[in-house]
Amino acid sequence: MWLRIVRRWIAPIVLAALLGSLVAVLALTFRRDDFRSAPGTLSRWYAIAWALFAAAAWAVRRLGARQAAVFVLAGSAAIAATGLLAPPRTSTDAYRYAWDGRVQAAGMSPYDHAPEDPALASLRDSWLFPRGSACHGPDRARVRPAPVGHRTPGAAPRPEPEPVHPPSATAEPQCTRLNRPSVHTIYPPAAEGYFLLVHRSAPSGSTLLPLQTGGALLSVATTAVLLAAARRRSDPRLATARAALWAWCPAVPVEAVNNAHVDALGVLLTVAGLVAVPRRRVLGGALLGAATAAKLLPAVTLPGALSGVLATAAAKPRTALKRPRPAEGPVTPTAPAAPFRPASSVSPTAPIRRAAAIVLPAIAVVALGYLPYVLFSHSSVLGYLTGYVAEEGYETGSTAADDKNRYALLRLLHPDPETWALPVIAAVLLVVVAWVLLRGDPQRPWRGALVVTGTAFLLMTPGYPWYALLVVALVALDGRWEWLGLALAGVAQYVTAHAVDDGAWVGTLGFAVAAAAVMLGLALRAHQAHRIVQVHQTDQAHQTDQAHRID
Repeated sequence: MWLRIVRRWIAPIVLAALLGSLVAVLALTFRRDDFRSAPGTLSRWYAIAWALFAAAAWAVRRLGARQAAVFVLAGSAAIAATGLLAPPRTSTDAYRYAWDGRVQAAGMSPYDHAPEDPALASLRDSWLFPRGSACHGPDRARVRPAPVGHRTPGAAPRPEPEPVHPPSATAEPQCTRLNRPSVHTIYPPAAEGYFLLVHRSAPSGSTLLPLQTGGALLSVATTAVLLAAARRRSDPRLATARAALWAWCPAVPVEAVNNAHVDALGVLLTVAGLVAVPRRRVLGGALLGAATAAKLLPAVTLPGALSGVLATAAAKPRTALKRPRPAEGPVTPTAPAAPFRPASSVSPTAPIRRAAAIVLPAIAVVALGYLPYVLFSHSSVLGYLTGYVAEEGYETGSTAADDKNRYALLRLLHPDPETWALPVIAAVLLVVVAWVLLRGDPQRPWRGALVVTGTAFLLMTPGYPWYALLVVALVALDGRWEWLGLALAGVAQYVTAHAVDDGAWVGTLGFAVAAAAVMLGLALRAHQAHRIVQVHQTDQAHQTDQAHRID
């Protein structure tokens, strides 16, 4: 009896200890400021956090669905809270979010003026636009001093405004915490609406804590959506454990909460959209459109939402997430496959109608999101998007591609990929998308979305780890843990590479290891599926032989 009690409680106790250790390590990580001074030390803290995360994600698989759900949700809240312990440590994007919210609250379009524009001088304060000795800190960009007495048209006066100084040789230097202060904003309309909402909701005098709190709420809400979807899956215990791959991943408190990246909003809408697509295509398409209007990157998940749309034979419709088989895998003798309708019984226009039910709402939501800004802006609502693409090295022939180590894996195959990479990438992605449209499972659109998104990451090797939040969420839906290597590769390229001289090889190695992990995972799953099929065929042959002997 006592032995059974011990066995029942040992897994929860071990899991609680692992989660407590993970929370403690993350808290210590955020309380240190090593990104500029000691990126190698920060990388070691990240490595410890990821090791604890891996152990906890493995341990939770031993719990029942209800018990695991409690741990996943409580752990998600505790881990997200660690990101609130300090200002952003590895990114300055949140300062731009706060500025865009402030500009909109003043009655102006964020697409019309760059932050250093003197027309916005009355919105400057000592927090976002410090002066004097405060300009000697890291991540400060010099800006033009504002003219004396200038007030932004339509802007309400701020309490205790900072004095402005005319440009002169004796004036204090003025700088800003915003990155790229000389260019217009790049963020799409749903993101801008979110910035305005946070600004309106924040107490007067607050800085970045409201945005970080918003990131924490969004990350926990994503966990809740994953857990709700898990209850409808064929194996709720396993699906609940998979939700921990998002809820406890160290990338979430670092990027979604501490750095307050708006990617968390796009991830939440993407997860909700992909979960909704199998049963409610219009709603799912609208949510994916909203996700695209928040961060643009979720647009790469649309092919996943259309999984199997070009298949010659359509599966008989059934409840999207309720599956009759006890486990996701090959058909067993006791669990026959779902019946298929002949291709001749499927309307030729059915694929078109299905695709339109998803794509058209997505396009409509994006268009409606941009419409108010198009009407009230005097400049392009694309902002600095085209300039950003060139700056990040994604233009053909761009010299920035080498500096930022873009196309790192393609660079291993042939030097100077800047001149030929984009056509090759487009061709490969076209093949992958075609495979998803032809062979993808319409009941699991997140699987196709993960394959397309992950392939794009491996080919383009983006240098910002917060982009991989989308991959982490898709992994939590699908369970293919090997794709998590992309999140680690982003950290290697963005943080660890700064710890060594000529650190481009660190990022390349990170993405190479991530690609190897994906290939290994694919091979292992294919081998497992082949063995299961062989066992089933052996069992069927044995049953047939027994029947013949009885006859």
